[in-house]
Amino acid sequence: MAKTTLTISSKNYSAWSLRGWLICKLANLEFEEVMVDLDSQENRQELLMLSPSFKVPKLQHDGIEVYSVLAIAAYLNETFPDAGLWPKAKAARAHCRSVSGEMKGGFFTLRSALPMNIKTRYDKYKVFTGARPDIERIKEIWTECLEKYKGPFLFGKKPTVADAMFAPICTRFRTYNVELPEDLQAYCDTIFEWPLMQEWVHAAEQEPEAIEELDIEF
Repeated sequence: MAKTTLTISSKNYSAWSLRGWLICKLANLEFEEVMVDLDSQENRQELLMLSPSFKVPKLQHDGIEVYSVLAIAAYLNETFPDAGLWPKAKAARAHCRSVSGEMKGGFFTLRSALPMNIKTRYDKYKVFTGARPDIERIKEIWTECLEKYKGPFLFGKKPTVADAMFAPICTRFRTYNVELPEDLQAYCDTIFEWPLMQEWVHAAEQEPEAIEELDIEF
C-alpha cells in the first residue's frame, strides 16, 4: 500500500497547511508530514500570497493525490464517512459547507493585512481599514453559528471542517489583538484549547525563523 503523506509548509505562517492538517486529523487519518523547502522562491511566494495556484497542502493516500483543502475534505468524507467531518443534519451540513466555502474563496483583504504569524503578538496594531469589513463578516458568521448550534464549536459540541477553516483566523485575531465580543473570544479560546490546535501551535513555536518577509508589518 502506498504511504499516506500530507505535504505542508511553515506551521508558523501557512494558514492553508493548518487547515488541511486539521481536516486530516479530524478524519483520524494516519499520515506522514512532508515539509516543503521554505528557502525556495516558489514557497516564499505561496506564503506571501503571491502564488494562488501553489499546491499546498497536498494529500497522497492510496495512490490518490488531492490538493486544496475543501477537495481534501470532500475526499476524506467519502473515504471515512463516519469521521464526522460535516454535521449530520442536512441543513446544518449545508450551512457548514457554505461558510467553509466562503472562507476558502474570500477574505483576501484580511489575509493580506493580517498575515498568519503564530509566534508574534502585537498589542497595538492598527488594522487596515479595508480589512474591517472582512473582520465584521467573520464575526457575523461566528455569531450566527454559535447562536444557532449552541457551541462551543461552530456547529455544536464537536469540531467540523468549518472550525478547521476558521482556526487560522483565530490565530490572526490573537496575533494582532483584534477585539472580540465575549462569546466570540470564548470561541477562539475553544479553538486554542483544542488538543489538535495545541499540537500545531507548539510545533509552530519550535519552528526556526525562516522567512523574514513575513515578519514585517503589512
